[in-house]
Amino acid sequence: MRDEYDFSKGVRNPYVKPGEGKAAITIRLDTKIIAYFKDLSANLGIPYQTLINSYLADCVANKRQPTTTWN
Repeated sequence: MRDEYDFSKGVRNPYVKPGEGKAAITIRLDTKIIAYFKDLSANLGIPYQTLINSYLADCVANKRQPTTTWN
């Protein structure tokens, strides 16, 4: 492996349109929520962050809204 690489002639992925990529964010979730998705992801064989993203994408696609009552 080289000590340095030259990326000066590199090009961005032409298949990802601006605004359609992924963004790194910080989000606070209950530990039980994280544990649930980690267990489910282990059973399904996919990363838990991918599973959470997939679930949220399904909510967006189907225009689901929360029905939680705030106490």
